[in-house]
Amino acid sequence: MAVEEAIDEYTQDGTVDLKGNPVLGSKRGGWKACWFVVVYEVFERMAYYGISSNLIVYLTNKLHQGTVTSSNNVTNWVGTIWMTPILGAYIADAHLGRYWTFIIACIIYLSVTSHSFYEYKSFVSFLLILINGMILLTLSVSLNSLKPPPCNEVIVGNCKKASTLHLAVFYGALYTLAVGTGGTKPNISTIGADQFDEFNPKEKGHKLSFFNWWMFSIFFGTLFANTVLVYVQDNVGWTLGYGLPTLGLAISIAIFVAGTPFYRHKVPTGSPFTRMSRVIVAAIRKWRVTIPNDIKELYELDLEEYAKKGKYRIDSTPTMSFLTKASVKTGSTKPWMLCTVTQVEETKQMLRMIPILVATFVPSTMVAQINTLFVKQGTTLDRAMGSFKIPPASLAGFVTISMLISVVLYDRFFVRIMQKWTKNPRGITLLQRMGIGLVIHILIMTVASLTERYRLSVAKEHGLVENGGQVPLTIFILLPQFVLMGTADAFLEVAKIEFFYDQAPESMKSLGTSYSMTTLGVGNFLSSFLLSTVSHITKEHGHQGWILNDLNASHLDYYYAFFAVLNFLNFIFFLFVIKYYVYRAEVSDSIKVLTEELKGMTEIRG
Repeated sequence: MAVEEAIDEYTQDGTVDLKGNPVLGSKRGGWKACWFVVVYEVFERMAYYGISSNLIVYLTNKLHQGTVTSSNNVTNWVGTIWMTPILGAYIADAHLGRYWTFIIACIIYLSVTSHSFYEYKSFVSFLLILINGMILLTLSVSLNSLKPPPCNEVIVGNCKKASTLHLAVFYGALYTLAVGTGGTKPNISTIGADQFDEFNPKEKGHKLSFFNWWMFSIFFGTLFANTVLVYVQDNVGWTLGYGLPTLGLAISIAIFVAGTPFYRHKVPTGSPFTRMSRVIVAAIRKWRVTIPNDIKELYELDLEEYAKKGKYRIDSTPTMSFLTKASVKTGSTKPWMLCTVTQVEETKQMLRMIPILVATFVPSTMVAQINTLFVKQGTTLDRAMGSFKIPPASLAGFVTISMLISVVLYDRFFVRIMQKWTKNPRGITLLQRMGIGLVIHILIMTVASLTERYRLSVAKEHGLVENGGQVPLTIFILLPQFVLMGTADAFLEVAKIEFFYDQAPESMKSLGTSYSMTTLGVGNFLSSFLLSTVSHITKEHGHQGWILNDLNASHLDYYYAFFAVLNFLNFIFFLFVIKYYVYRAEVSDSIKVLTEELKGMTEIRG
């Protein structure tokens, strides 16, 4: 009995320490480990959004770029930020593991942003060793020789443009930063979720709340960036405005490293892309093969093999039956001709999520483009509160506040109320939660279109259409759409990251998490394409165009209405997709079956 109790103390999900030894659940993981990860994310998001939130203002006011150009440059960079996690997820799942991939990426990340603190001479000396060409990030916002001369013209088209050198220096720094974030973003949330044992009922319950509080930490850091940091950048200086995020990032990394003795780790299981490719190739090669009626005739490893390696066996499912052909025995045992049922089902799970991924592209496109345009709109409105002038990017702080409140209300009240009705531990399913978020996105664009129509009518009444002057309306008329965006994030963004993590196979969790970031990357690139295309088409045949450098002469109300229709059509597509989606079986249930089968086999042999 004493031996059995000792064994029961170890985690059952295959997690280990950094040396590969089994870990005691009472010593590592759980919330005591997660708090280091959550606090890290607060500071990291402060650093990231400290750069990204006000970037369009810097590009227009300092580099003198037009509305379309600056918006597209922001979304292209942010798109790259959210696409590189695919590479980081691959390295983590296949080779280095999440922890070491994250640490190496942090060094790259910090080596970029630390240059913004260079001129203060007060940063820790060892970080200066990391200085490569990326000191140019701060130099480009600090030295007059690396940016165009100041310009007070209302229409930025009349100002001197940034030279090729100016742009190369600035964007070189930003895109190197994107490489670092590629290794941190897909792995940090996965590391947090890994701290809860799927087979421990109590920890599994905590895991259901983890992603709510994870997003809470993200937006808490974002709130500081969208209020304090953007104010510093607009009113004190860009060097200090980038220096503070650097300090925050350094603190966050130190906090994460301090939690190392408490973390549980998942062992890398090889390239997920290779395993999925083998299944697809084997199925294509055997496309004429008939699937046996008895699924036990399909190729699968012995139960002991999975138990010995701490891996999970997945039973065959009838969906996507073409791929099942990869596990039909035909004589050849080569890996590109014969795959286990588990490998086939892992591939099915990753492919099954792709239509859901596609359904999130439109809201991601909307958020990517609208965030920048909302901020740009704010520059045309009255931002005075007494003697204080509100930075336009600070309104994004209301997105954060709304999201923080919504997440707390959702986790503490909504879930508990819905549990009584649905008997679902989450209250509602993850796809239902995403659907509510998509509906709110339609409402956001409807409100934004009506608000912009009102702003344009006031601009016309005061003769401000031609000269691009300030419209005599308070910036707070934009508040409802920002608040709605926060509410939508509490439903869609939280559900999205949890869905792709939860539905990914155990050996591909980082890759699954990267799906939720890939949608943001694709959304940003699509937003650049849409903005350029709409701007070009609406200027044809002598028309004025919807999107001009002078927003008072533009028709953003039409553009927002276009997004409202696009979001509605996407919601219809989403309803069609989820009708045929099949949730993966609970791994904890599968392991119970496996345990019982192994016990039965042992008794028979005995």
